[in-house]
Amino acid sequence: MTTQANNSDLHFASVRELQSKFNNREISSTEVTKATLNRIAKLEPRLNAFITVTPENAIRDAQQADERLLGTGQEPTALTGVPVMVKDNFSTKDVLTTAASNILKGYIPPYDGTVVSLLKQAGAVILGKGNLDEFAMGSSNETSAFGPVHNPWDTQRVPGGSSGGASAAVSAGQCFMAFGSDTGGSIRQPAAFCGVVGMKPTYGLVSRFGLLAFGSSLDQIGPLTRTVADCSDALNIISSHDHRDSTSVKAPFTDFGRELHMGVDQMNIGVPREYLVEGIEPGIRSAFEASLETLESLGANISETSLPLTDHALAVYYIIAPSEASANLSRYDGVKYGLGSLNANTSAEATQSARGEGFGDEVKRRILLGTYALSAGYYDAFYKKAQQVRTLIRREFTDSFLKFDALVTPTSPNVAFKIGEKINDPFQMYMNDVCTIPVNIAGLPSISVPGGMSEGLPVGLQFIGPQFGDTTVIRVAAAYQRATNWHKNHPLI
Repeated sequence: MTTQANNSDLHFASVRELQSKFNNREISSTEVTKATLNRIAKLEPRLNAFITVTPENAIRDAQQADERLLGTGQEPTALTGVPVMVKDNFSTKDVLTTAASNILKGYIPPYDGTVVSLLKQAGAVILGKGNLDEFAMGSSNETSAFGPVHNPWDTQRVPGGSSGGASAAVSAGQCFMAFGSDTGGSIRQPAAFCGVVGMKPTYGLVSRFGLLAFGSSLDQIGPLTRTVADCSDALNIISSHDHRDSTSVKAPFTDFGRELHMGVDQMNIGVPREYLVEGIEPGIRSAFEASLETLESLGANISETSLPLTDHALAVYYIIAPSEASANLSRYDGVKYGLGSLNANTSAEATQSARGEGFGDEVKRRILLGTYALSAGYYDAFYKKAQQVRTLIRREFTDSFLKFDALVTPTSPNVAFKIGEKINDPFQMYMNDVCTIPVNIAGLPSISVPGGMSEGLPVGLQFIGPQFGDTTVIRVAAAYQRATNWHKNHPLI
């Protein structure tokens, strides 16, 4: 069931609407923060979107933001005073950080990650840490050591993953914006399932320093919001070069919303036929075709194209990502931090005990896959071959953007499924990311926006742009959003 949001419904206001209320002195950040914390307390028993809530920190930061909004101290930003959530694989100083894994039980970082620091500098109010699939490995948020997140549209269904807590919280009005990580669709797929906007920026645009790594050549941090305009404002805050991240791009960062109102008239938008995969739900296909008609009515030139290597993307991803995970997760040895063993006689025993008890089944599965792919005698046959195909996929995208300004696809081949429905079938679970994974392999910008309804559940529409075409992606998505009202539907919870 849905209801149309209006400006009087505070919890479903966009960030820009909230900032207007701040500027007109209609409400303070402290009042909004307290109201939002009350909503979190009310809904959490049903949603489980948060792992940690930090009310004292949030109210303190809101009070400081109010002073800033009143003209005392630093100049306000687009996020000053706005209550937000960060995914629990972001390092947060003096706040429990778990990556939803038992192996990090009790771990409290001594530092903030770069994105968290930038949010604090901007005056955002961080409410707490969002639930996720363990170490961001999953497409349903069912692998969390803290239990599954429930989709606010239907609490018997998954919110998507791995940024399920972030997407559910924005959708349910538990925060006004959230920040997640996207390795193979972990921002965009849950955004689609929960009916919100989710963006994966160009790889290297946002620093990964302080992000607990999963697949280092694939991970990227991005925002989940209610509107595309809010998404562009968030990207302006979190994009910057960072010498502590070797993959951070040394590039001038301008206003990502500068083309927000330019429209799509005479833009060339491609529809890759391979993304309308076999088994796509009829409701998803119908919503997608209606969205193409909307884009054409706005003056866009829509034409079919082909990206045949897309069919290999899933196989490439499930060699590269587990291989990088195998290397990244080797640091969790039960000695330096997190879960340890007091009964072990040697460090080897401590490591074996910590990993055996601390890692969940999906994480173990991916570590084993990755270790096998990197092992002697198999490296060339698997990992090296996957990287070679990855180069071809990148080249195929590059060639397509010689013809098209952007590409448009469904975000997911299905709507949110029932909790427990696919958890014992890894292949079916992995297929949920078939439309999003190629973007990570190629390092491109992509955004998912609400693009219809099917079976009473949200459908996502994905726009893909060329490398560093983040502004173009935002422009096209904003034009579509202005012409539709799907983003104004919210769950009755």
